[in-house]
Amino acid sequence: SSWLLLAPLLTPPVPVITAPPCSLCPEGAHRFQWIRNLVPEFGISSSHVKVLSSPAEFYELLKVQIKAAKRRVVMASLYLGTGLLEQELVYCLEETLEKSLQAKGSPDLRVSILLDYTRGSRGRKNSRTMLIPLLQRFPEQVRVSLFHTPNLRGLLRLLIPERFNETIGLQHIKVYLFDDNVILSGANLSDLYFTNRQDRYVLLRDSPEIADFFTELVDAIGDVSLQLQQDNTVQMMEGMVHPYQGDKVAYCEIANRRVMEVINSARTRQELLHAKTFHSNQPGNSLLSQQGSQASGNLKPEPDTWIYPLIQMKPFGIQIDEMVTETLLTEAERDARIYLTTGYFNLTQAYMDLILGTRAEYRILLASPEVNGFFGAKGVAGAIPAAYVYIEHQFYSEVCCLQQQERVQLQEYSRPGWTFHAKGLWLYLAGSDLPCLTLIGSPNFGYRSVHRDLEAQVAIVTENKALQQQLHQEQEQLYLCSGVVSTSTFEQPSRYVKLWVKLVTPLIKNFF
Repeated sequence: SSWLLLAPLLTPPVPVITAPPCSLCPEGAHRFQWIRNLVPEFGISSSHVKVLSSPAEFYELLKVQIKAAKRRVVMASLYLGTGLLEQELVYCLEETLEKSLQAKGSPDLRVSILLDYTRGSRGRKNSRTMLIPLLQRFPEQVRVSLFHTPNLRGLLRLLIPERFNETIGLQHIKVYLFDDNVILSGANLSDLYFTNRQDRYVLLRDSPEIADFFTELVDAIGDVSLQLQQDNTVQMMEGMVHPYQGDKVAYCEIANRRVMEVINSARTRQELLHAKTFHSNQPGNSLLSQQGSQASGNLKPEPDTWIYPLIQMKPFGIQIDEMVTETLLTEAERDARIYLTTGYFNLTQAYMDLILGTRAEYRILLASPEVNGFFGAKGVAGAIPAAYVYIEHQFYSEVCCLQQQERVQLQEYSRPGWTFHAKGLWLYLAGSDLPCLTLIGSPNFGYRSVHRDLEAQVAIVTENKALQQQLHQEQEQLYLCSGVVSTSTFEQPSRYVKLWVKLVTPLIKNFF
C-alpha cells in the first residue's frame, strides 16, 4: 500500500507551545498593533483595497494586470493548469514580454513564477511544459522556480507514486503581483479557479512596499528552489544546497535565514518609515511636511488600514502565522464573532481546543461533500470527502457534548455545479456589525498548513467603514450559500462513511 510508505511520517511531532506575543490593546483596530512585533506593518489607505467576489472577476483581473505590467510580474501558486484559459494567461505574458523587448533600450520587465515541483511536474503535459516556451523565448527576463520539499527524499522519494508524493509537503503560497499591485488569494492558476471554484480574492492597488515585500519573499523561496531550464531539466542555483540530495538541516537553515532576512529587513524599513512619519506629524513639523509633500505632489492620505503578512513555513522553523492565528483565537472577547471558513475542514488540535475553550461566537463555513474538490475523484482520493465528513461529525459531536451548539455553529457551503475552496476568517468585535480584521491567503487552518506546506496570508485591519462593509458583504455572500449543520445532517444517505474510511482517517488526516 502507498500509505505504508508514509509510516515514518505518521507520528505527529511534539507540539511546540508558544506564548502569545502580548495581550491585545483595548481600542478598536489599534488593538492589533502587537502583530508588528513579529512582522512588518504596512499602513495604506482603504481606497487602495478592493475585494473581489467571483472566479471570473479574478481571471479577468489577472489578464488586465499582466497586460499593463511594465516592470515586474511575480506569481506564486501551487501549479499552473494546462487548459485553454491557462494558455491564454501564458499568451498574455508572452505578449507583454514581447512589448518590453521591442521597447527602446534594455527591457525592464521581469517575470518570476514560483510553483510546487511535485504538483507542477504531474503528468506529461504540466506546468513546466506550459512555461518552457517563455523560458526559451525570453531567457533573460523569465525565471521559473519549482520548490521541492526537503522532507521528500531518499527511499521515500523513489518509492512513493505520483500524486501521493504531494502529501509530504508543498509550495502552497498564492500571491500575484504586477508592478505595485498585489492580488492575495487562495486560488491557484487553473481553469476551475477561473470559472466555478469559489475562493477569496483581494486586490491591493498602488502598494509598492507590500509589492516589494512579496517580490523579495518569492525571490527568497525561489533561490532555494529548483530552477526550470529551457530543455525541461531542473538545477539548483550555483552554491545552493540541494533540497533532497543535500544535507537537510543545512538546507533548512539556509532557507530559514533567507526568508527571515526578508521579513526582518522589511520590518526594520517599516519601523523607520513609521518613526519618520510620526516625527513629521508632530506639532510644528506637520505644516512643513505637508507643504513639502504638496510641492512634490506626493501628499498621501493618512493610513486607515494596516496589512500584516503572516508566513508559515514549519519545515524551515518559521511559525508566524500559527502564532498570530492562535493569539487572535485566544484573545477574542466574549460576544465577539469569528467567521472562519475553509475548503478542507481538518483543523489542528490546537485550533479546535481554542474554538471549544474560548468565549467568542464562531460560525465555521466548510464544504459539503458535493462541493469538495475531491468529490467524484478516482481511487483513494474519491474517499477523501467521506473522510472530511467523518472529521466534521467528530468535531460536531464534541461541540454537542460540551453543549456549545449556540456559540459554535457549523455551516456547509452548497452550490450546484460549483466547488468550494475559500479560506480565512473575519473578526467582529463585541457590539459591532462590521468586521475590523480579516485573514486572507493560502492556509486552511489544518495540519498540512501548519506543519507541512509553505503558506502565506495577510491580516487586513481597517478602521474604514466602507472597507469593513466590503468585507462584511464578502462574508455574507459566501455564507448565503450555506445551511446550518445539525444532528440530522449526518443521518442523510450522502453522509454515510464506510468503516474502512473511519479506520484509516486518523492515520492519514495529517496528509490532506
